[in-house]
Amino acid sequence: MIKLGLTSILDNNIDLIKDKSIGLITNLTGVDEKLDHNISLFQKRPEIKLKAIFSPEHGLWGSAQDAVPISSFQYDNIPIYSLYGSTIKPTSDMLNGLDTLIFDIQDVGVRFYTYISTMALAMSACAENDLEFIVLDRPNPIGDMLEGNVLDTKFTSFVGHFPILLRHGLTVGELAKLFNEHFGIGVSLKVVIMENWKRDMWFDETGVHWVMPSPNMPTLDTATVYSGMCLFEGTNLSEGRGTTKPFEIIGAPYIDAYMLADMLNEMRLNGVKFRPTYFTPTFSKHKDKNCGGVQVHVIDRKSFSPVRTALYMIDSIKKAYPDDFQWIGKDRPFFDLLMGTDKVRIAISDNQPVDDIILSWQDEQKEFSDISSKYLLYP
Repeated sequence: MIKLGLTSILDNNIDLIKDKSIGLITNLTGVDEKLDHNISLFQKRPEIKLKAIFSPEHGLWGSAQDAVPISSFQYDNIPIYSLYGSTIKPTSDMLNGLDTLIFDIQDVGVRFYTYISTMALAMSACAENDLEFIVLDRPNPIGDMLEGNVLDTKFTSFVGHFPILLRHGLTVGELAKLFNEHFGIGVSLKVVIMENWKRDMWFDETGVHWVMPSPNMPTLDTATVYSGMCLFEGTNLSEGRGTTKPFEIIGAPYIDAYMLADMLNEMRLNGVKFRPTYFTPTFSKHKDKNCGGVQVHVIDRKSFSPVRTALYMIDSIKKAYPDDFQWIGKDRPFFDLLMGTDKVRIAISDNQPVDDIILSWQDEQKEFSDISSKYLLYP
């Protein structure tokens, strides 16, 4: 079993926070190997002065759906400041009286999953207010495979804060070092590393229990497909929200499930099989409407390329249903924010081959790999 950064700071690095006034950015995933939560663990240690807690999108307990603003509140006489409400960045008033801000959240290894944007903004706030920033490192649950494009800064948003690869292959601790040094945040940063973790590990190889980091990320299977299937959020197809298989089930009322499954399976995409399915979302897109579509079954996760797979799916559905398929958002299409560029949407709209789109990323993938290699903490 690996040893998490949370356990390491309590067992071996307590001097980093001993007798300091601490703020903690966390949510329901901030547990140790025994599923004990970091807030409780900190409160049991008299030398740790936990003065404030900060929560990201979905709230402290991960109960809010995506894009739902969260309010601040009090918990056990400690202020819980929301970083997904009236502000997404800690204010000077929130940080007043603190010495150190700690980040301890399980990420999923994808650029547009917003917890790393929260981390970047909090690091900037600490740099501006002369606070230390500590990351308690956790696994990248989907291993070290790199995929996708580097974000074009013209498309910077909360689902893409810095120009990194869509599937970046880094832990939050490694990302923090990259953000701090390469992108010039300049905060006083310490990363408490894990023990026994190797970068090609998947989460189910760590011995650590999975705690779903958001309402629509229930399992590792979800995380395995997420970097590709989340792109359907930028279309008028359901990405499976409102079902028990978010991001694994894709569809819309206008789709013939069996025709789509046959069409996709004929492509023989690596590591994946498509099963026809009909479903009725209980919320989100196409609520209470019968949708035809497919369930994405990953049969070999090491050869499966979720971004490539999703782009082939979108391209195929657009061609099969040209009068029904739509991109969402006219002025600033959400697909472009997720991709971090408008080039992919334009290329698909112009019927350019998907493999040509993917080949166009080779140079930026290599450049990102070369840059990020300077900040790797694990073999």
